[in-house]
Amino acid sequence: MIEVLQLEFMQNAIAAGILVSIACGIIGTFVVVNRIVFISGGIAHSAYGGIGLGYFLGFNPILGAMIFAVFSGLGMGLVEKYTKERTDTIIGTMWAIGMGIGIILIDLTKGYKANLMSYLFGSILAVPRSDLLIMLILDVIIIIMIWLFYKELLAISFDPIFATTRNIPVNGLYLMLISAIALTIVMVMQVVGLIMVIALLTIPPAVANQFVGEIKQMMVLSSILGVIFILIGLGLSYTFNLTSGATIIVVSGFAYFLSLGIKSRFR
Repeated sequence: MIEVLQLEFMQNAIAAGILVSIACGIIGTFVVVNRIVFISGGIAHSAYGGIGLGYFLGFNPILGAMIFAVFSGLGMGLVEKYTKERTDTIIGTMWAIGMGIGIILIDLTKGYKANLMSYLFGSILAVPRSDLLIMLILDVIIIIMIWLFYKELLAISFDPIFATTRNIPVNGLYLMLISAIALTIVMVMQVVGLIMVIALLTIPPAVANQFVGEIKQMMVLSSILGVIFILIGLGLSYTFNLTSGATIIVVSGFAYFLSLGIKSRFR
């Protein structure tokens, strides 16, 4: 196993797992607290449209996914805040349209197309160093955002009415949070894929929430748990020749139900 750790692709995979876990631990905490998992799922699947756009126009599909994810997220956030329509229906429609656009654009792209299944189910073992730099930059942006607006984000998460009376720009901060979620989703997409991105974004914070009640502690613990889940998943996938992304999610899910049992036992 130590020999495997000397391979570049495994080192990249571990680095990607750590960077993704930091982002998921921080942003996933706010996803769980605000109960906006469904919006996060909509953003994740809409991002496939950006992948198709990247292939069709000939630029990095990850950058295309970022652009599509942010604009889709902002659209969903605006729908939730400013319309009286059924939010779940509109988000589900945007979710489907994003994936449909991505598939059509990929069909229209001439020439060789890379393995697009890796975007759906993840390919952590194939993450290049250039993408690690993008992940690191996104982590720095997320950490700075939380450091600058931590109290305000807490206010809009737990008592938006009170935050409004204190002249806090609730809707603006909410859309900023949605944008951060969108960027985090693109990071996670490369590890476990669009299909299972929500699991890694929400399961570690959900497990952490079983044992800590303070938001900062929840962020730190969920980031650590994310790293542990990814390392165990990578080890099992290598040992038994399994798909890495799916193995990571199964490990995370097992840990979640185990945490429920432990909490129930010692309540």
